[in-house]
Amino acid sequence: MGPETNILEMRGITKAFPGVIANEGIDLDVRYGEVHTLLGENGAGKSTLVKILFGLYQADEGSILLRGEPIAVGSPSEAIASKIGMIHQHFMLVPTLTVAENVALGTASTRRPFTDLDVVSRRVSEISEEHGLAVDPSVEVRRLAVGERQRVEIIKALYRDAELLVLDEPTAVLTPGEVDDLFVILRRMADAGRGLIFISHKLREVMSLSDRITILRNGKVVGTTTPDETSREELAQMMVGRAVRLTPEKPDMDVGPARLEVESLTIHGDRETVAVNDISFEVRSGEILGIAGVSGNGQRELAEAIAGLRVGEPGGSIRLDGVEVTDKDTRSRRDRGLGFIPEERMRDGAIAEFTVSENMVLVDHASRQFTSRGMLAFDAIRRHSRKLVDDFAVKTPGIETPTSSLSGGNIQKVILARELSASPTVLLACQPTRGVDIGAAEYIHTRLIEQRNLGTATILISEDLDEVMGLADRIAVMYEGEIVAVLPAEGATREGIGLLMAGVVEPTAQTVG
Repeated sequence: MGPETNILEMRGITKAFPGVIANEGIDLDVRYGEVHTLLGENGAGKSTLVKILFGLYQADEGSILLRGEPIAVGSPSEAIASKIGMIHQHFMLVPTLTVAENVALGTASTRRPFTDLDVVSRRVSEISEEHGLAVDPSVEVRRLAVGERQRVEIIKALYRDAELLVLDEPTAVLTPGEVDDLFVILRRMADAGRGLIFISHKLREVMSLSDRITILRNGKVVGTTTPDETSREELAQMMVGRAVRLTPEKPDMDVGPARLEVESLTIHGDRETVAVNDISFEVRSGEILGIAGVSGNGQRELAEAIAGLRVGEPGGSIRLDGVEVTDKDTRSRRDRGLGFIPEERMRDGAIAEFTVSENMVLVDHASRQFTSRGMLAFDAIRRHSRKLVDDFAVKTPGIETPTSSLSGGNIQKVILARELSASPTVLLACQPTRGVDIGAAEYIHTRLIEQRNLGTATILISEDLDEVMGLADRIAVMYEGEIVAVLPAEGATREGIGLLMAGVVEPTAQTVG
């Protein structure tokens, strides 16, 4: 392809870090007017490649052509000057400044050393109108919803006249409705002739938005395809190198008695505001209750209260198998059958410096199984740890390996192995596959379904709506600290749940106990 069709050509890009080749001979071209997706597992080399393009890293080998001309990008400011824009997963905005002030940051002004904010505001309004990015330039960023903040990031790039735009996991914090709105905006930008590089691991989104898809595995390109020529299953297989089951088999279950009962629970958050407001629900033996919602709507505080890490307001009640545990500590709740897979793996779930074996018995090391005459029974601990490493397919050089050297997916498997080996009657699983590879996610999903089939009552808290819809028997939707509806998973739609997640409670949304 000649320079008349390609805005970008990256040829033979190689980048090595100590002990790992992140990119090996990668070729990538992006055409004018297309959305080109970079797809791959964590560590496949996606972020390294675009950081080289944006001047955050320098390639060891290879060349870059921009609009047909060779270019060496030494820094992000050089990338911006070359009309390359990058929208990061975590927004680079100052909350206390207005939209216009955020857009003006780092740009030259005709009134140096002052900023010409009225000129910036006018241009922001023009860009907003032109691209359907409804944002008021005079509003402080902290007053904007997450989806609106992302629009500000896009406006910043367009204000700098970006012709090639890189979007790194841009949908991670959006509701399904906000994702749809974003895709309309991105498609409009591509139709106007810009080139877009979209980085994602969400296969549904990739199939919906992309013109072409390049798949990376272990730092190499394993193929380039289009949505018309492939399927989600095929993309997953190319990412992982083997067939992957995207939706686990979920046999019908006769649910048993209520194992967890939460009644009139109110919890204050870290800033003394009400994070969870008068919530009541129950989870029965043999079912998974999925809790869906955009991050920050009280899910974390609810999970911490159930686990015993946060104290609720007087008058609320938490019961495990009919026994009141509201004022009990985490140990008492565990003894009553509660297993806990926390959202923050390395803060609440494992100790990085401890070995795999030590983390396997971290919570139960004082039990009779692992002690003898008041001393740790190391042989028993080693046997137990080796068995769990085998049973849960943990990839580790050995059980004495420091947990910090494992991948995120394998750390998650260590926590999963420890919690499930205790045969919990109630399992609280918070973001169980966040940041893990698609292969590890498949494995974790399978184990959660197995646990359900054994009669465990499971609460699944996840921001991944596909995960919730694939695993749950019932779905509770949280919005601003309240459960706005509880729906049977069968028959629930992404659109309906998405509206509930955004606080739009339809009159038809039936609340099921």
